[in-house]
Amino acid sequence: MTPTASALRVAIVGGGPAGIYAADLLTKSEVDVSVDILERLPAPFGLVRYGVAPDHPRIKEIVKALQRVLAHPDVRLLGNVDLGADLKLEELREFYDAVVVATGARTDRDLGIPGEDLPGSYGAADFVSWYDSHPDAPASWPLDAQHVAVLGAGNVALDVARVLAKTGDEMLTTDIPAHVHEALRDKRATDVHVFARRGPAYAKFSPLELRELAHSPNVDVIVHPEGFEVDDASMEHIGRNKQAKMVLDTLANWVGREPTGKPHRIHLHFLEQPVEIAGPGKVETLRTERTRLVGDGNVVGTGLVTNWDVQAVYRAVGYRSSAIADLPFDDRAAVIPNDGGRVLDLDGGRLPATYVTGWIKRGPVGLIGHTKSDAAETVAHLVAETTPTATARSTTDVDAFLLDRGVAVADLDHWLRVDQHEIALGEAQGRLRIKVASREEMLSVGRA
Repeated sequence: MTPTASALRVAIVGGGPAGIYAADLLTKSEVDVSVDILERLPAPFGLVRYGVAPDHPRIKEIVKALQRVLAHPDVRLLGNVDLGADLKLEELREFYDAVVVATGARTDRDLGIPGEDLPGSYGAADFVSWYDSHPDAPASWPLDAQHVAVLGAGNVALDVARVLAKTGDEMLTTDIPAHVHEALRDKRATDVHVFARRGPAYAKFSPLELRELAHSPNVDVIVHPEGFEVDDASMEHIGRNKQAKMVLDTLANWVGREPTGKPHRIHLHFLEQPVEIAGPGKVETLRTERTRLVGDGNVVGTGLVTNWDVQAVYRAVGYRSSAIADLPFDDRAAVIPNDGGRVLDLDGGRLPATYVTGWIKRGPVGLIGHTKSDAAETVAHLVAETTPTATARSTTDVDAFLLDRGVAVADLDHWLRVDQHEIALGEAQGRLRIKVASREEMLSVGRA
């Protein structure tokens, strides 16, 4: 069923959880509304599809709920449509009364240390995009390093360490395509060192993801006692934070545990901050400085520097949003400036009928479910403030415009064909699905 002209027309730019949650809330509001979700990729779901590690299918279960929203009769998916390339913001306003930007964050935040641009120093987001078969990711990835450093104390750091340490064949139960499996099968990593600048009580790991590190039959997890310090402020912190206490308990049980002889090892180091990545032309050394707790959760450097012989460094210190064509952007905070989801210009004035939600609104913090409250705030403002202003109010007007531009729109039916194709590929190998990696193949399958 296709939505037609209605009292309110809304375009949502971005087909990840943030955008889909906003569409869901709009259709459940008291106003008569039709929603078009513009997604630059031929597949929806954003970070759920392209940011969650393939060996975490439990988290990907959220796709079922998101897909139900896309099937709503007042929601349309317009995939393979890129704002800024296929159409401009001012052109969107001809067809929609309000625009909600929900483009998320998928680039890496910089560390700001010497040597981070050396060959062999990688952003974790780029590596995640590769093993999750993002259409914009390269087809191959260099995995010839035997000793690897991962910088960061969040779940992305754990994902990167786990994927690097596990054998490629362990990943064959997941949705990775053949080129990713072959590269992981042939990788040379034996030791993966994860570095956190603060103490173990302040690690941002989720308890479940941390425990999963020890589930591989091929990986020993070693928590090094140097830097494993817990002061009074740390105890107060875990007293207020149940998840932090669970993480600390798990880590404490692993401290000093001897390796069992498994072929791969993940080393967890606390109170070590990276200060330089070095090497003549490529990564050969990571330098870290020992830090110490100062009684309020923060740390300071001690001047004690350690050189680590590594051949690759993965920076997992946070995601960063990117600027959107024709919209203001706060480069320091890496968000679109806004007041409760209402977009502001650089002078602090409000842009008419323009809204944001998700990580592009508040920064890349929190789990996927936290975007629901973002969307609720934004949608409440939109519903209260928006009046019909678009001059071309029919869905056929939008379709004709995109067709005239030569845009090959990938709608929901297109995605469902890709979805069924991936499931069929998986069934042939006894797996739930196998991803189609390239944009061209997704478009071809979807048109079949």
